[in-house]
Amino acid sequence: MRLTNIVQLGIKELWGLIRDPMMLALIIYAFTISIYTASKAMPETLNRAAIAVVDEDQSPISSRIITAFNPPYFSIPKLITQSEMDRRMDAGLDTFALDIPPNFQRDLLANKSPTIQINVDATRMSQAFTGSGYVQSIVTSEINEFLKHYRAASTVPIELAQRARFNPTLNKSWFSAINNVINSITMLSIVLTGAALIREREHGTTEHLLVMPVTPFEIMASKIWSMGFVVLIASAFSLVFVVKGWLAVPIQGSLALFLFGATLHLFATTCMGIFLATMAGTMPQFGLLLMLVLLPLQALSGSMTPRESMPEIIQNIMLAAPNTHFVMLAQSILFRGAGLDVVWPQLLALIVIGSVLFFLSLRRFRQFLR
Repeated sequence: MRLTNIVQLGIKELWGLIRDPMMLALIIYAFTISIYTASKAMPETLNRAAIAVVDEDQSPISSRIITAFNPPYFSIPKLITQSEMDRRMDAGLDTFALDIPPNFQRDLLANKSPTIQINVDATRMSQAFTGSGYVQSIVTSEINEFLKHYRAASTVPIELAQRARFNPTLNKSWFSAINNVINSITMLSIVLTGAALIREREHGTTEHLLVMPVTPFEIMASKIWSMGFVVLIASAFSLVFVVKGWLAVPIQGSLALFLFGATLHLFATTCMGIFLATMAGTMPQFGLLLMLVLLPLQALSGSMTPRESMPEIIQNIMLAAPNTHFVMLAQSILFRGAGLDVVWPQLLALIVIGSVLFFLSLRRFRQFLR
C-alpha cells in the first residue's frame, strides 16, 4: 500500500464529483435549503389554523366565543352558514368548524348541558390533534367567565417549578435544524460513496484502475476519504453559517469534538455505501436498495423519535447501526454541551462498527473487482 496512491485516487474522485452537477446540487440543497425548511416547517405547532363558526344562537356568549379565537394560534374566524360547513371542509378551506346551536345561551343559563359541535379535518393530523384541545380549552374558559362574571384562575395545592434546560423557550426549530444536519450527514455519505463506485463502473473506468499498480484497498480507501471529506466540510459549513448564523440556533458544545465524532461516523457510513454499491448493479438499483436501508436507519436511530419510546428489542438491534451512536453523540454535544468524558462510549462504538464495516466492505469490494 502506498499513501500517494490513496491521495491521488482521492483527488480523482473529487474531480469526478465536481463534474457531476446533480450531486453538487444535492449537497448544497441538503446542507442549506433542506435544513432551513426543516427548521421552519413545524406542522406539530398550531399556527394560524383556519377556523370557521356557524353561529345559530346570535347571543352575547356566542360572540364571546367567536372573538376568543385570535392569531397566532388561529386565524380570524369566518362566519358561515350550516350548509357551507361541509362544503368548506371538503374543499380543505377550514381545519376546524364550530357549530353553536340555537338557544345555547338560554339553555346554559337554565343549568342545562347544551352541546357545541366541532368538526375537525383530521387529514391535517398534527394540527387536528393539538388544535382540538386548544378549542375546547378556549370555549370552556369563555363559558366559565360568562357564568361567573369574572375569569377565575384554577388553584392547586402545590406549586410546580418548571425549568427547561438546554432550550428554555422550547423552540422546536432548534431541534429540527440540528437533527436535519445529522440525517444529511448519514444520507450523503452513503449516497456519494456508492454513486462514486457505480459511476466508475458505468463509465468503464474500473477496468482502467485494475490495470494500474494499485490495490483494492487503495481504491476503496481513496473513495472513503474523499467523499467523507466533502460531507465533513459541508456539515461544518452548515453548522456554522446556516444553523448558527442564518437560523440563530445556539450550539452548546465543542464543534471540534462533534466533527471528530462525525469523522468516525463517516468512516462507517462510507464503508456502508461501498458495500451497498457492490450489491447493486446500476444506479436505479442502488437507489432502491438505499431506501430499504436508509429509511429504517434514520427512523429508528433516535433522531425522529426517542429511542426510549421504542420496543427494547429494537433498541438493542439498532445498537449495531453507526448512526444510532452518532445521534446520541451529536445531540449530547450540540444540545447539552457534553465533553469527551460523556461521549467516549459512542466514539468507541463508532470505531468498532466502522472497523467491522470496513473489513466486510473491503472483502465484498475485492469480489466485486474480480
